Parts: sequence; structure tokens; C-alpha cells
Amino acid sequence: MKQRADQLLVGGFVLTLFLMLLTFLLLPKEHFSELENRVLQSAPHLTWDNLLSKKYAEDAESFVTDQFPFRSKWLAVKSSVEQLRLQQENNGIYKGHSGYLFEKFVEPDYSKIQQYAESIKQFAISHPEANTTFMLAPTSVGIYADRLPWLAPNYSQSKVNQYIADYVRGSVSFMDGFEFLSPYASEPIYYRTDHHWTTNGAYLAYVAYAEKMGWHPLSKKEFHIQTVSNSFLGSYHTRSQFNGVTPDSIEVYKPIQPISTEMYIADTGEALTNMYDASFLEKKDQYSYFLSGVHALMKLTSKLDPHVIKQEKLLVIKDSYAHSVIPFLTLHVPEIHVIDMRYYNGSISDYMSENGIKDVLLLFNTATFIDNSALLKLDTKKR
Repeated sequence: MKQRADQLLVGGFVLTLFLMLLTFLLLPKEHFSELENRVLQSAPHLTWDNLLSKKYAEDAESFVTDQFPFRSKWLAVKSSVEQLRLQQENNGIYKGHSGYLFEKFVEPDYSKIQQYAESIKQFAISHPEANTTFMLAPTSVGIYADRLPWLAPNYSQSKVNQYIADYVRGSVSFMDGFEFLSPYASEPIYYRTDHHWTTNGAYLAYVAYAEKMGWHPLSKKEFHIQTVSNSFLGSYHTRSQFNGVTPDSIEVYKPIQPISTEMYIADTGEALTNMYDASFLEKKDQYSYFLSGVHALMKLTSKLDPHVIKQEKLLVIKDSYAHSVIPFLTLHVPEIHVIDMRYYNGSISDYMSENGIKDVLLLFNTATFIDNSALLKLDTKKR
């Protein structure tokens, strides 16, 4: 009888594995996860280089994990179970004080950080004619570490920023987000449920950069500040699926003296007359309201009074933290080019030369920077 039961158990297990494999093979593969608000791993490419470097194995593991059948439902179930156990962390997200959710930040791999910082350094050295500024902004856990759950581990982002600042010193002008954000920590400078800074945080970054460049930044009194959403549940919420979380609000700062800006998205060939896409306010990814989301290459052209123009062109190499900052920059620069290294594979040197660009702003958040191998493309020696 026991042998028969063991056979049934083994048979059931094998059948379950077979059905899961069949389901995995038959179900259409998803490109983007609304729940996690990120691009999912596509099928890996089998090449000798990928095989020898173990990249194929790593990509294959990520592919299976990301495309696991009914993944979103399993994540939701896992979150519910964790909350029933009164867990304050789920899927790398902590449930902190004052309604804030935080991404776990552990000690990073400094050898990788050095490689990425070296790429920034080499980019600046390769373009001595350009005025290059590197702004590195902490995420919310860097500023609000005191709002983490009791005994939650947290590595200092300030220490990471300082290491990077020391490494690139002398090659680029470095702006540490801790310096211009910390004095305003009592204000809502980060979303509670998302990894981005709020429009207020972006405004502070704009003021700091404008003052560095010798511009006259607009005061808040010179903007119409409008709330465009009260229902934003951002990336931290989608990853954690914590219940009882109060949604964030999204604000937009529009100058009282309006300026016309056209936005060309090279990826799609679209030419837009608005930097804000209200259609995203009806979707999960409401932050893409700014600049219509992530694109490899964009160009923004503004009609400015010639008397206020201090700089003709600017190239912004960035992650998505720049999306809510760039609209402020259009108030001073009539032509702004925007490149996301994660999706852009052209020669930036050629692009700068072809477009006569002499000013560059590199804008990243600390958590993205330390895990962004696309930055290696900045080093022309490695291309």
C-alpha cells in the first residue's frame, strides 16, 4: 500500500512538472509586467560568447523566472501570505513609517561601481571640449533611513555617492543629491509608493543645476502647481502589493508665462506638442505622464525669448529620474537632447559632434547607477 502511495505521489509530481512545462511553452511571453512596472527578460540568445561568459545561463534563469506561468498571481499570493505573518518586507520592499515604502539597499559591489564610474570618467576625458556635469540623487531610503522598520538593514547611499564623487573628481563636475535634498527632507520630495522623487524633489534638482550653470531659476511663485492625480500607486507598491497603502499625488509645475515645447521621440518617430501625456494617468505607470515614458532618444525644442537663452543646447544622459526634471530645463535651453543608455546603442560622440553639443548633464539615482551595466557604453575605449 505504501509503495502504491509513493508511486502515485511521484507520478503526480512528474505530471505537475510536465503540465507546468507545457503551460510555460504554450502561454504567450509577456514583454512588460504591469504589476512590477518593468520590462521582463526575453528569450536568451545562444552564442559562444554568451555561453563562455555564463551570460546565457544567467539570462535563461531570468527568462524562466520572469515568464513563469501566472507569475503575477503568485506574487500577489506571496504578498498576502507575508502580510498575514505580519512581515514588514516583501519582494525587497519594506513597509516603513509615515506611509512610506522603501526598497532594500544592501552593500553594493564596489568593483562594478568602479567600472561604471570609470566609464563616466573616460566619457568626460574623451570630450574635453564639453562642459560635463554628473548629478547623482539618492532614493528615498537614502534620505529617510530613520523611517525604515526597526532593525531593517540598510547600507549608506551617502557613502556610495561619496565613493563615486571621489573617483570622478577632476574629470566631471559632480553634484551630490544629498546636498540639495537633505535641507528639504521635511517636505514631500519622494513619492511614498514609488522609487522616483516627486515634482517638488525634481524642482529642487532643477534649482541646484540652474544655479550651478549661472541661470536664474524660476521660483515656485512663477508656476501654476496643479495636482493631476490622487491615485498613484507606484513601483514599490506594485512589487510589494502591501494592503492599506495610501496612494500618492502627482503634481505638475507649469510656468505662469507659458512656453511652447515640441518633443520628438526618435524611437517611434512621433512628434508631440506636449511634454505631459495624460493618458498614462489612467494606467498603472502614472509616472510616465512625464515625457511619455522611457525612450532611447528624444529631442525637445522650446520657443524661448532670445534674451533669456544662456545655453543653446544640452544633452541629458539619464535614467527616469530626469523625466520630471527636464520640463524645468526647457525654460532655459531651447534644444535638449535626451539619451537613455539602457536602450540607445549609437555612438554618443558622433551624436554630439553631429548636433554641435557642448554641454552634458548625466543624471541618475544611486540605486539605478550601481546596477546599470549600460553605463559601460559611455567608455569609448570599450565600444
